Formats: sequence, C-alpha cells, structure tokens
Amino acid sequence: MSILLFCLLVLFIIPVSGCVGNESSNMGRADMTASFTRVTDETAVLEVINHPAFEGFGRFLFPTEYRMPGTDMKLNNIGSLLPYHRNINTETSVEVLNYMLNEAGKGETIFYDIYTAEEKQSNPSKKNTGLFFFRGKPGEPFAVVCAGGGFSYVGSIHESFPHALELSKKGYNAFAIQYRTGGAELACEDLAAAISFIFRNAETLKVNTKDYSLWGGSAGARMAAYIGSYGPAAFGGDNLPRPGAVIMQYTGHSDYTGNEPPNFAVIGENDGIASWRTMERRINALKDAGVDTEFHIYPNLGHGFGLGIGTSAEEWLDKAVRFWEKHILP
Repeated sequence: MSILLFCLLVLFIIPVSGCVGNESSNMGRADMTASFTRVTDETAVLEVINHPAFEGFGRFLFPTEYRMPGTDMKLNNIGSLLPYHRNINTETSVEVLNYMLNEAGKGETIFYDIYTAEEKQSNPSKKNTGLFFFRGKPGEPFAVVCAGGGFSYVGSIHESFPHALELSKKGYNAFAIQYRTGGAELACEDLAAAISFIFRNAETLKVNTKDYSLWGGSAGARMAAYIGSYGPAAFGGDNLPRPGAVIMQYTGHSDYTGNEPPNFAVIGENDGIASWRTMERRINALKDAGVDTEFHIYPNLGHGFGLGIGTSAEEWLDKAVRFWEKHILP
C-alpha cells in the first residue's frame, strides 16, 4: 500500500480532533469534530454539536445553556437536558438533525442571525439568539415556533424543531427561534426581532408574510401569546401586523386584551405545571370577546408532550394547521 493511499484511508476513517470554530469556548469537554454524515439514536450529542455543518450554532441544537451534555450522552438519552418536557421521541430528534445535515449538504442556510454584528457587540447576550429555517414551498406563509423551558433553557430539539419540520412537510415555511433565557421580556424582545428580520428579508427567504402564525409550548406559548396580544412593536420590533393565528400548548398564561388574533390551545388533563382550567378560562374569555378560538384537553397526558407521538394528543398539530388555514386570507 502506498503512503498516499494509507494517508487517505486514515483521513476518512479516523475522526479529526479539535472543536469547530467559535464553538470551542462553549463546549467544555467536547474536543472532537464529528465525521459522520447521518446521525442515529446512538450518536453522541457532543458529536452533533461539533459537526462542521453546524459551525457557529451547534450549541443551540440542545439546551446547553441549562446543562452541558457529557461525552457519553447519546441522542437516545437527552431527557435529562429537558426537565420540563415529557414524551421525548428519539426518532423525531434523529429525523430533525438528519434533515438539517441534508439541507446543509445541499448548500442551504439553516440558521440565521436576527441581530446585526453591531447589536451583538453592543449587547453580547444577543449572541445567544437566531432562527433555524425549515423551508416549505416558496411564497407560502410562515410560522415561528417557540420552544419552552421555563425561560431557563430552550427545548428546541423536542418542542420547536419537530413542529417546524412537520409544518415544512405541509408546504409552510417554518422557523424555530433560539431566544435568550432569563424571562419573558427578553424572550419576547427576541421574538419581535425575529419576526422583523423575516419581514425585512421575506423576498430573499421566499416567504409570504400575510397571516403568519406564532406557535409555542409552555414558556414559548407565553411568547406567542404576548406578541399576539400586543404586536412586535410593543417589544422593540418593527411596526408590523400581529399574527393571523396563535397556536399555544400547555401554558398558564392568563393575560389578554380582548382584541387578540384567533387562538388555538391544547393541554393535557394531567398537566402538573400548567392547569388546563387556567388555559380554558383564557380561551373562554377570548371567545366571549368575539375572538375565534379552539381548545382541546387530552386525557392521560402531562406537561411538555411536544408533538404528542404515541399519546392521546397525537393529531393535535394537524388540527392546529387546519385552524390556522381558516385564517389565511386568499
């Protein structure tokens, strides 16, 4: 065997060590650069984070702001990173990550900054933000999905990436937001900035801004509801229309103005964090104010169920899409 051939074999078989780009300061014990082209449920979480396709934003794929995964954590064991979530489906996580790898392999941009370099320099906390884009059909309306996590972490791998991927399969353009933790005000400021970014770049992104929708679970539902009630400008965004529909999962959010856009809400009957009665009271108040609403409570189900695969809520997302579609004007 020639020396050249031997070197080529080593290059392709043995993973190259070393962190990727600016991820090195965030990844703790992660000192590998992944060489795989597809993930499985046995793939190490840190390998995913450090994959070259995710350079610059790999840390946002999982809630690393809450807890750094150990070197031995695999995708089939990410539940400990998501303490407020249940019914975590590894197959869905694998599908989402392979979708991203495939998009990146085609040369598509999968992550966008929502703040300028100057804004991030002025306020370094804004570096912890951005939008993941799940493309639908060009010219179709868009949705922004906000994962929950008690404003202490962003559970996108379970509660916004899967939703956005399902919406893109239905032809809609969907974004999953990475927002700053620490409270609703900061998070809503980032959501307002994200919506403003999409409107300003709608032509480049090939999205229709008419009757967009906001989706969220738990803390993310609060974000969607606040923007639905008060509009992006109230949180520092551009003077833009409120969404055509707000889709909410399991939240104790009770604030409303009586002039909300259509609201769709779902929750589990056994939710120990957000009471279904609180959610129902708000929906009934909106209905009494003349707002179009839809409310579903699912038996034998707790908090943070995401897509609800294998549960009594398995078809909730299809119902939510149909509700949104009622309010997309021709």
